[in-house]
Amino acid sequence: MSGGLVALLDDVAVLARVAAASVDDVGVAAARAGTKAAGVIVDDAAVTPQYVRGLAAERELPIIRRIAVGSLRNKLLIILPVVLLLSQLLPVLLTPLLMLGGAYLCFEGAEKVWARVRGHGPSTAAAADLPDEDVIVRGAVRTDLILSAEIMVIALNEVVDEPFLSRAVSLAVVGLAVTVVVYGAVAVLVKVDDVGLRLAQTSSGGVARLGRGMVTALPRVLTALTLVGTAAMLWVGGHILLVGADELGLTAPYDVVHHAEEAVAAAAGGAGPLVGWFVATLASALLGLLVGALVVAAVHAVHAARGGHPAGAGPSDRH
Repeated sequence: MSGGLVALLDDVAVLARVAAASVDDVGVAAARAGTKAAGVIVDDAAVTPQYVRGLAAERELPIIRRIAVGSLRNKLLIILPVVLLLSQLLPVLLTPLLMLGGAYLCFEGAEKVWARVRGHGPSTAAAADLPDEDVIVRGAVRTDLILSAEIMVIALNEVVDEPFLSRAVSLAVVGLAVTVVVYGAVAVLVKVDDVGLRLAQTSSGGVARLGRGMVTALPRVLTALTLVGTAAMLWVGGHILLVGADELGLTAPYDVVHHAEEAVAAAAGGAGPLVGWFVATLASALLGLLVGALVVAAVHAVHAARGGHPAGAGPSDRH
C-alpha cells in the first residue's frame, strides 16, 4: 500500500516537472517571439499617443483603455485563429506572408525617413476639428489591426515548430503582453505632461523644476521613440526579407551579409560578436531602407497616376 502511494506521489512529481518544463518552454518561446516584433511594438507605442492629442485630459485614459480592448480583440479573436490555421494547414504560405509583412515594415520605416527628410512630421491640422470618441477608437482599432497582424505573424515565425497547443499559448501570451506593454506605456506617456504641469503649478524649488522638466522632456521622448522605432522597423523588415529570400532559394543576399558578418567578427578579436552583429544589423537596415524606398516610390507613383496627393500612407500620416 505504502509502495503504491510512493509510486503515485512519484508520478505526480514527474507530471509536475513536465508541466513546469512546458510552462518554461512556452515562456521562452513567447519571449523569443515578442523580441522579434520589437520594431513594431516601439513604433506603436510612439505613435499611439497622437490619438488623444488635443482631447480633454480626463478622457485620455478611457479612450486608451477602449483602444487597448479593441487591440486585444484584434489579436486574440481575429488574428490568432487565422495564423494558427495557416500554420497548421498551409505552412508554405508563412514565409511569403512574413516577407510581405517585412516589406510593409520597410515601407513604414522608409516613409518616416522620407517625411523627416522633407521636414514634415505628423499632421496636427485636424486637431481643431477632432471627430467624436467613437470615431477615434474605431480608426485606432482599424490601424492596430495592421500592426497587430505584423506582430503576430513575426511572432508566429519564431514558434512555428512548436506543438500546436504550445504555439497557440505562446502567441496568446505575446498578444496579451504586447497589448499591456504598449498601451500601458502609452497611458504613462500621455499623463507625463499632466503630472509635470501639476507639479510645476503646485510645488516650488526642485519639485517644480522637475515638473517643468517632465513637460519639456515628453516631446523629446516621443521623438526618440519614433527614431528608435523607425530604425528597428528597417532592421527587422530587412532581416525578414534576407532570411525569407534565403529560405525560398535566393541565397546570395543572405550569404553576402553572413560572410561579411563572419569576416568582421574574426578581425575584431574580443569584440567580434558585437561588431559582427552590428554589421549584420546595419546591412539588414540598409536593405530595409532600399526596399522601403522602392515601395514608397511605387506608392507615390500610383497616387500621382490617380491624380491624388502623393502623401505617404505610413504612420506619420495615418494618424
